[in-house]
Amino acid sequence: MQWQTVVAVLGGLVLVWVALVVALYVAGRRQDDPASLKEMLRLVPDVLRMCRGLATDPDVPRGVRVRMGLLVGYLLMPIDLVPDFVPVVGYADDAIVVVWALRSVVRAAGPEALDRHWSGTPAGLRAVKRLAGVPSGPR
Repeated sequence: MQWQTVVAVLGGLVLVWVALVVALYVAGRRQDDPASLKEMLRLVPDVLRMCRGLATDPDVPRGVRVRMGLLVGYLLMPIDLVPDFVPVVGYADDAIVVVWALRSVVRAAGPEALDRHWSGTPAGLRAVKRLAGVPSGPR
């Protein structure tokens, strides 16, 4: 009886993983504008510098620094939810984790922390804030 439970749990996990891959594939196919994809890729170095700055800033809460360290570790880890060699979907899981981490940082440290550590263009900062869920209008 115990092996049936293990098989059922593993089967459920496989189904959830397949659903995640399909959802990521559909989301990636909707992003068919090559210009916007190219612009997003240009943000990567600035986002990495911002994450490094947030991870080492003693003025932000310790939890934010821990999350940024975990994010960098996840991105450097060779094993992902979806392998990076899978077209479209391979990098989507990384993007989702980055967006989740940025939203978490904004909730914990505020959008001002992003402003302090951003070294890119103002347009890039606006894009990052939009991804992080920062309201665009005045408060």
